[in-house]
Amino acid sequence: MLILAADTSLPLLSVALLRDETLLGALAIEGKGSRNEKLLPSVDWLLTESGTPRESIDLFAITRGPGSFTGVRIGLATLQGLALVLGKPVCAMSTHEAIASEFPQHVVIVDDAGRGEFYVSEFEGGRETRAPHLATAAERSHLHGHVVSVSAYLQRHNVAAGCGRRALEVHRAGLLERYRDATPIYVRLAEAEVKLQQKRDA
Repeated sequence: MLILAADTSLPLLSVALLRDETLLGALAIEGKGSRNEKLLPSVDWLLTESGTPRESIDLFAITRGPGSFTGVRIGLATLQGLALVLGKPVCAMSTHEAIASEFPQHVVIVDDAGRGEFYVSEFEGGRETRAPHLATAAERSHLHGHVVSVSAYLQRHNVAAGCGRRALEVHRAGLLERYRDATPIYVRLAEAEVKLQQKRDA
């Protein structure tokens, strides 16, 4: 099975191409503020370099947050569009699940959410046991178990590759239907929505 995966929710935009468990190619580039201009060219470069026509892709895998609100929307819209044109399925998962799939044990995924808060979720053997939620810095310091910082993970791993591997597991387990939900995972309101809510409450 040929899988094209992408993550646009984090500061490093990543794409990966896998044939079953074998990584054929991966790319990670700075993505802040220009994901819309970088995602499709990155996909095209990866496919061209590997000699892979788009039509041969069997499954598209994409993360849906938490992370950059704009980035999440761009990634979901782009890969859903490609999949629709080619008539292929999409496997959408939380960004944290793509990362947690690399760890067989209990793991706590932590990512900086700004405003002194953190996105936190928990997994056991790659399966989510607590969905992404916000935690304060004080709560962050009291987390137990194997804690994985997303920023540190990005320095050594390709998130899109993890997303692709997890998508393969989902497909083999016959669970793709559960992963068709491509609703962004925002966890909290966007800055603009917060300001609008404040105006309404004033």
